[in-house]
Amino acid sequence: MQTATAIWLISTELVVALDDHFGEPTDSYVNGSQVWLRDEGPDGFTLEWRLHPVAGYTKPKGVPTVDVFGRVALALAQEETPVTEPSALWDGLEAFAAYGDEIGVEALQTLVSGAFPIAPFAVGMADHDRIGDDWERDEGRRSVIGDLRRQIGV
Repeated sequence: MQTATAIWLISTELVVALDDHFGEPTDSYVNGSQVWLRDEGPDGFTLEWRLHPVAGYTKPKGVPTVDVFGRVALALAQEETPVTEPSALWDGLEAFAAYGDEIGVEALQTLVSGAFPIAPFAVGMADHDRIGDDWERDEGRRSVIGDLRRQIGV
């Protein structure tokens, strides 16, 4: 099954913008993923915004899982050195319809452009089930953003 997907590549500006516009993640996972669930569209349509970890993600020592994003984002916003550079933690951001809802590529492009100040690197269709299965099979030693880029064709 193909899902409309928007992706952004990791950067200091991306992390600061996420913190400025969305605040703390809705969920933070041991595998490094940071997730925001936000009602962005008409009739309470929910988008999932997921900051994907790098292949082989390792949490910074001494930082609780739920504090990783906040500590890194705060340091970057204050132009200080973070506990770890964003590119050592995350590959990029993905946005897609939450809860298995369906949305077209153009509609997703419109929603993400209205909700976030940085334009996506690419928008297209991707097979989340295949990407997730590959990531689990390789025990997190692959880049979800890399797989999304290959499927989208960028």
